[in-house]
Amino acid sequence: MIRLERLLTVLGGYGARSIGARLTPGELIRSVAVHDPTRSEPDQGDIFLAVGVEDASAATGLARAAGAGTAVVRSQADERSPAAVMARERGTVLLAVDPAVSWSQLAGVVYGLVLEGGETESGRGPADLPSLADTIAAQVGAPVTIEDERFRVLAHSDGQQTADRARVETVLSRSVPAGLRRFLDDAGVAAHLAASTEPIFVPASAEHGFNGRTAVAVRAGREMLGSVWVMAERPLDDERAALLKDGAGTVALHLLRTRVSADLERQVESDLVNRLLEGGTDPTEAGSRLGLTSQSHRVIALQAHTPQERHAAALLAFERATTGFGWSRAARSTIFGSTVYTILPCGSGAAAAQEWLRTTCAGLPAHVIVHAGIGGPADLPGLPESRREADESLNLHATLGSGASPVAYDESWDTVLLHRLRLASGSGRRPAEGPIASLASHDAAHSTHYVPTLRAWLRAHGDPAEAARILGVHANTVRYRMKRMGEHADLRLDDPRSRFALAVAVETMPATGDTG
Repeated sequence: MIRLERLLTVLGGYGARSIGARLTPGELIRSVAVHDPTRSEPDQGDIFLAVGVEDASAATGLARAAGAGTAVVRSQADERSPAAVMARERGTVLLAVDPAVSWSQLAGVVYGLVLEGGETESGRGPADLPSLADTIAAQVGAPVTIEDERFRVLAHSDGQQTADRARVETVLSRSVPAGLRRFLDDAGVAAHLAASTEPIFVPASAEHGFNGRTAVAVRAGREMLGSVWVMAERPLDDERAALLKDGAGTVALHLLRTRVSADLERQVESDLVNRLLEGGTDPTEAGSRLGLTSQSHRVIALQAHTPQERHAAALLAFERATTGFGWSRAARSTIFGSTVYTILPCGSGAAAAQEWLRTTCAGLPAHVIVHAGIGGPADLPGLPESRREADESLNLHATLGSGASPVAYDESWDTVLLHRLRLASGSGRRPAEGPIASLASHDAAHSTHYVPTLRAWLRAHGDPAEAARILGVHANTVRYRMKRMGEHADLRLDDPRSRFALAVAVETMPATGDTG
């Protein structure tokens, strides 16, 4: 099964538009019915493929006869067409697809998503893998686990109460324990699975609480997708070994279809998110296809890297953002260069975005360094501006050092603005003339403290006592320095424009570290 909104997101890549009745948020599609003119009683299903039906209005009636609330038609009909009016009256969602798309393509995508694209607790994966594990276990007469290419448990059969210690630890931790993994590697199991489609028997090991296994690789062509493990103290006979190999082939089909569906959906989503962030497109249409409403959103910009390289860590972050936690929420993500951008529906505050970042980054390896910025709240048309704010906040966060919290633009706009001015100031040659240059030269030549004193005085709005507190000196020291620096530079402190320019200049130049 799959949510109708997600199905529309993928079909949107084929030009599908939702007309007729409004989509019901969270509606599940569990079964597919196909138009067959040779049958008097149509098949029943949640979604109806109007194969060969050229009239969209007729497709609406056929969908009702099939008990389907949604119909897929190849049509150029729009919201003002008679078919859309009829569909609204009858409560039917019409997914109108570009007629240039073949029915074989549409049927393959819909069947793949509905039958193979269900969600697990982690947010993605074939929901019927546990049932498949049960089926294989019943055929071979022993408990079964299905594992991915890294030997992480994807599903296990019932009947694990008779399992040995190794099986219990594997099921509970969702992965093969490290000691057992080394034992299997030493026994040549991993090498065999990587190279062969034949089952391999692994004898018992009391040291690892292991009573014996037969394993077979799950392969698609040359690629190993995972493996199926049967708890058995002796090698399987030929009949059960053949059943295990057939079961592995079925598992491969499930995993491959799920991967294709996942990659297709991810590609479509990424393209739609890019269009929203870049502007120049209808944000309402793109937002609707992504399941985003007109409520407030924030754009989150995230970069991840290790001391040695950048791109692999960024891909890990994107994988984390678009699987599990990311897909189980309303967040929608894309990756551009080495930056992952996520659109997150949220309220006016930045707490939801901060929590999303904490949860997403918690799934990354400990050695990965993460920098992130959070744009201000925006409606769908305002997302390009929120993206620019997220970029600026990201750049600022990268300068703050380890341990700093991700920067939210609307909560740190003043710091972001000063950082922007520093970048602009550093992009060209600093003025060789002017009061700040004169004071900095005097400090360097005579070990005076004019620039930090002026900075403190401006921050204190001209209050010598407050400036003295900032510097840790006596107020008379501040007064004396201010008098003397006026002899070396034309400060014009009584002119508001001059004071503002001086404040910008001292705040955007590197601090000397000498506050006294």
